[in-house]
Amino acid sequence: MDWKPDWGLRGRMVLTMFLLFALYIVFVGALVYTDSFIVLPFVAVFLFAQFFFSDKLALYSMGAKKVSEDEYPELHATISRLSQQADLPKPKIAVVDSRVPNAFATGRSQNNAAICVTTGLMRMLDSDELEGVLAHELAHVKNRDVMVMTIASFLSTVAFMIVRWGFWFGGGNRDRQGGGIIAAIAVSLVVWIVSFVLIRALSRYREYAADRGAAVITGQPSALASALMKISGGMDKVPQDDLREQSEMNAFFIIPIKSDFIGRVFSTHPSTENRIERLRQLEREMETA
Repeated sequence: MDWKPDWGLRGRMVLTMFLLFALYIVFVGALVYTDSFIVLPFVAVFLFAQFFFSDKLALYSMGAKKVSEDEYPELHATISRLSQQADLPKPKIAVVDSRVPNAFATGRSQNNAAICVTTGLMRMLDSDELEGVLAHELAHVKNRDVMVMTIASFLSTVAFMIVRWGFWFGGGNRDRQGGGIIAAIAVSLVVWIVSFVLIRALSRYREYAADRGAAVITGQPSALASALMKISGGMDKVPQDDLREQSEMNAFFIIPIKSDFIGRVFSTHPSTENRIERLRQLEREMETA
């Protein structure tokens, strides 16, 4: 199979970014109107840091360590080969010493990307399955998902911060500005909810697109399907403390940390069962092509 532009993904990205931009304009206007514009410089600094240092922040938050070819020769060789097949620069490679079987991609562009895997994942999967997972992460890089999701999640993060810490704004002028602060928090709550829904809708589709991209890169949809089944089952064997420590990165994992019913409803990923079924359908299409 040849790599073809996913116009469904691109259309959703453009629409989501347009709606989030419109929401951002409303958000900033509300902050100015309610005299809460004092937070805007902090918002600008936060955006700059999140965009330019997202890869370093993500790796640091996970306790990931960049590894050399001497340390993990097979991992480097596999990613080098898959990067060539995907027509991508070879990303930086990092490893997390964790029993949680997972992987994620980060970085603001194809030239600043990093692929991170856990030791638990490498122990669990065979070589074909690991290739499928790594190809899935490279497909995210190829589709520029990390950059788009980083920008898209910015507004949601800022709005959530204002909702959570909004009572601090206004300092010693709370009596005079109390109404404005409450209004700013209310607007922030609405902005957070709307952006949360938009990001979830985009995030679920991008997982399907990355699964298909992995199948194109490796030519083995069944290997990724097998890996997804193993990872999903392996989550049940990991201690809850380990799962909680890594749940903050759910949006970027190949399979999110399992949660309760509400968490699954608002998950950044489609169900593993649906992803596996689509991969099996893709396998059948490739066999008859």
